[in-house]
Amino acid sequence: MPDQSPDAALTRSLPARVAPLVVSAALLLGANGLAMTVIAVRGRVEGLSDTMIGLLGSAYYAGLMLGVLVTPFLIKRVGHIRVFAALASVSAVVMMVLLLMPAGPLWLAARFASGIAFCGTAMVVESWLNALASNAERGRVLSVYRIVDLAAVTGAQFLLPLYGAGGYEILVLIALLFSLGLVPVALAREGNPPVHLKRKLDLGEILRISPVAIVGCLTIGLTNGAFRSIGPLYAEGVGLGVDAVAFFISLWIVAGAIFQYPLGWASDRVDRRLVLMFATIGAGLSCLLVAGTTDKALIFTGIFFFGGFALPLYSLSAAHANDHAEPGQFVELAAGLTLSFALGAVVGPFAASLVIDMFGPRAFFIYTSALHFALVGFIALRIAARRSVPEGRRRPFVWLLRYSPMIYRLARNGAGQANGDRREKEPRK
Repeated sequence: MPDQSPDAALTRSLPARVAPLVVSAALLLGANGLAMTVIAVRGRVEGLSDTMIGLLGSAYYAGLMLGVLVTPFLIKRVGHIRVFAALASVSAVVMMVLLLMPAGPLWLAARFASGIAFCGTAMVVESWLNALASNAERGRVLSVYRIVDLAAVTGAQFLLPLYGAGGYEILVLIALLFSLGLVPVALAREGNPPVHLKRKLDLGEILRISPVAIVGCLTIGLTNGAFRSIGPLYAEGVGLGVDAVAFFISLWIVAGAIFQYPLGWASDRVDRRLVLMFATIGAGLSCLLVAGTTDKALIFTGIFFFGGFALPLYSLSAAHANDHAEPGQFVELAAGLTLSFALGAVVGPFAASLVIDMFGPRAFFIYTSALHFALVGFIALRIAARRSVPEGRRRPFVWLLRYSPMIYRLARNGAGQANGDRREKEPRK
């Protein structure tokens, strides 16, 4: 039998210990990223209305919201490995169910289950990575995880033009990726890491800590959540082929990664709300550019800047919230921001699909632009009502590609160590 004692585990290098988790994460992230695009395109092929496709996106995010709440309790009950195995299997089964069931209302239940399952598997991986890495190692682990996340989600998009969205092959392939994600973790020599169950969320307290962050994450859910579910419908509606749809989504993701650093750097040096307002204005103007043109080059240019300005908004909102948080509130705050995003993402795809149904695909970006400019107005009001946090008391910006309380714990600890951040031990004035 393999030696799974703590002493034996500690004798292995960190890369050897985290490699199975990272490989599993790559397979799961790629499969889920591809599924998000395929479901929207396949729904159109199957004759679903834009409204029903929007509801499929809403059902997925409703499952994600429930997953944030229940996954820690599942982990405490049966451990990381069993939760991961069960939920990865559910993710694969859901893809096969979509293949076997006729398109329609039953797909809503499948997408709801998919949201719970993917949220749970991602939280298991991220909490496990956090448990394996010491404070000195978390920065490197987070960097690898970011690269894997970006590469897997972006690269998987290009499987869509290879297989198309209408046949059975693409759904079987996604199910295979989910199933293969089980193998590295199942064969890893690591035992279950320790479990620390978080206390009950106090959403009222989180709102008092930072109204801008809560409203910002809600708006990001309404817009980015809608784009991830409805964006492929817009792309098809303006005449982009399947290969162009994959490039369209990938460009948005890559631009978000590129813009994270300069916006984060700026937010560490001036009032974060000003940077948040600048990025939100940029996202709104980019949406207007896309909505006002039929030229493909301009559409891709607009999508690049939309992704670049819109995707960092969550990280900026989280960083602003943590500037006002007390020591010990960070993980709870991250969970609250995730739930705020998820709530917006439940409403966003359905609302956006109604807009497309009534006014056509180009109206989608007018909808997203209006929401961004409404957020700009709210931020301006909060700047007038509350002083900015002095630069010396701002906590380091943390780059987040995904919306997860567990990945924020890993990122927060790594950033604190890398920056020699001793302020968490100081009382907040």
